[in-house]
Amino acid sequence: MRLWHVDLLEYLPKGQLLSQWRELNSIFVKEDKHILINYIYEYPKYELYVYTKKVIDEMKNRGYKIRTYEKMNKYFEDIESVKNVKPFKNHHDNEYLQICYYNLKEKFIRGQKDYEEDMYNNLCKYVNDILLSQ
Repeated sequence: MRLWHVDLLEYLPKGQLLSQWRELNSIFVKEDKHILINYIYEYPKYELYVYTKKVIDEMKNRGYKIRTYEKMNKYFEDIESVKNVKPFKNHHDNEYLQICYYNLKEKFIRGQKDYEEDMYNNLCKYVNDILLSQ
């Protein structure tokens, strides 16, 4: 279970993006505990909401249909206001960006069928631009 770095959502292959939605729904239902996501519970709940909206926006941008928001709406029903923040800023840092990048790079190198070369090249360009600007 992983929440991909928020800045890499647009570079995820279809399989990872759809899996991200499934993982979020699992969090909404069970408040999963897992070494790769436990940090999200250190942040205000609205940050997970902001992250979730970014996942939804990317899915809609690609034309994917979401059948239901029921679990999400129930999970976030107690949130009164949402601040427009970069979610999980102390964890979704440049080091985590690199971790996610190398994970995605391996998927591309190993031939993940739904990982198009253009998307991978855009990911590489984005990450290199970020790292060079440090």
